[in-house]
Amino acid sequence: MLISIVAPCYNEEAVVARFHEEIQKVAEELLPLGHDMECVYVDDGSRDRTLAVLKQLAEFDARVRYVSFSRNFGKEAALLAGLRHASGDCVIVMDADLQHPPELIRRMLDLREQGYDQVMARRTRTGDGLMRTATARLYYRLVNRLVDVELVDGVGDFRLMSRRVVDAVLELTEYNRFSKGLFAWVGFPGTTFEYENAVRLHGRSSWSFRSLLNYGLDGLLSFNNRPLRAALHLGLCLLVCAGLYTAWIVGDALVNGVETPGYVTIVMAVTALAGVQMIMLGVIGEYTGRIYYEVKGRPHFLVKATNAEQTEGHAACGTTKDLIR
Repeated sequence: MLISIVAPCYNEEAVVARFHEEIQKVAEELLPLGHDMECVYVDDGSRDRTLAVLKQLAEFDARVRYVSFSRNFGKEAALLAGLRHASGDCVIVMDADLQHPPELIRRMLDLREQGYDQVMARRTRTGDGLMRTATARLYYRLVNRLVDVELVDGVGDFRLMSRRVVDAVLELTEYNRFSKGLFAWVGFPGTTFEYENAVRLHGRSSWSFRSLLNYGLDGLLSFNNRPLRAALHLGLCLLVCAGLYTAWIVGDALVNGVETPGYVTIVMAVTALAGVQMIMLGVIGEYTGRIYYEVKGRPHFLVKATNAEQTEGHAACGTTKDLIR
């Protein structure tokens, strides 16, 4: 069985060679079992020497394929490119910063042999702050009430997929991609196991609070139209409340006479309704913007350099220790 490792890279020059050495160790362990391995690295427009290191890796190891984007298109585009260039019977997606332990590949393959098409690694929350853990649990509890698929807390991109799962994901050509949801949407038998997330060896994560917030919104909006339905329900509720309030004002005027209306009440009502209208316009704008990008039909990414067409064999040749030194 040929196993494809898909690893998106963004400014990973300090660790990608070390990552590949660890992958090589796993490949050597699997070779007596009849499993071969290829590595598909996707350089997502890195600003450092990541591409140069990937080219060196390809010279040392014929199993290495690399794809380099013309600019930074984001991790979702990198995952899509990696899956398109992976030719294995099963594909394992993992980060190149060693926070996804390569030694878990063997465990994934053991579970794959039990008939599962998807083997998902679920990261425990050990070591996370209380606020981050509580926020993540609240988000997943909320999003699973709204979206049409189930998203599991701690389950990310680190997973094994059979060839039929990969082919199914590649048939989904939408521009606004949320891979975690797409993997769940295609279905097929799957299982999950837990692991403790490793510490990042070099550099800092490119995921800021703002990018995480936008990623969470993508997950919320990509698989349902319930926010639009919620806007309709909220509008109906406000209409009913306005009608009841009007009836109460008219009744009070008939019984007690007309009094001077409260300035504060008017200001609060106008401000609150204006805020609700802006939120609803924002929700509608999000969906309209997604339609706008889908209609344009632009490619998900542009490739600057690749050796995917020239790389054919899967036999190892050389080592990467010199690159790490």
